[in-house]
Amino acid sequence: MKTVCLHGAESTGKSVLCERLLVTRGWPFVPEYGRTYCEENGIDLTMTDLLVIAEGQARANRRALEDDDRSPVLLLDTDQLMTAAWAQMLFGEVPAQLLAYPKADLYLLFEPDVPWQEDGTRFFGADDARGRFAALAEEMLVRAAVPFVRIVGTWAEREAKAVAAIEALLA
Repeated sequence: MKTVCLHGAESTGKSVLCERLLVTRGWPFVPEYGRTYCEENGIDLTMTDLLVIAEGQARANRRALEDDDRSPVLLLDTDQLMTAAWAQMLFGEVPAQLLAYPKADLYLLFEPDVPWQEDGTRFFGADDARGRFAALAEEMLVRAAVPFVRIVGTWAEREAKAVAAIEALLA
């Protein structure tokens, strides 16, 4: 089973696309643990919270990989490289353990070129902050030396590019 992680700034369509690809392609996905954590514990995060979120996501990812549902791909709504971007953005540092987790086979880097939508757990809606966060997200992919495909454009274009990248990985 190949793993594909959707990566990038908030409000760029990652979670919505995961849900859509489950319905249209039957590709399972692991939801974002950090969203659940913030909904339950609030958004006044500490570095300790980020490390707890990283481990919670890792547990969820491992459980999903152990399930034998015969899908050729497992989508990860996020992983620890995104948590590393959060650490850099919020606290100006990245704990080494965030970079040591297993990596996906492919990352889809979602650009912040679609309208921002507030949902109660998002932080960086201002254009300058959103741009900085997007740059840090990309920086973590480069730092980890993982393969990634940039996802841009309209919602339909994003979906088409994501599907093409995943199908290329599976070919």
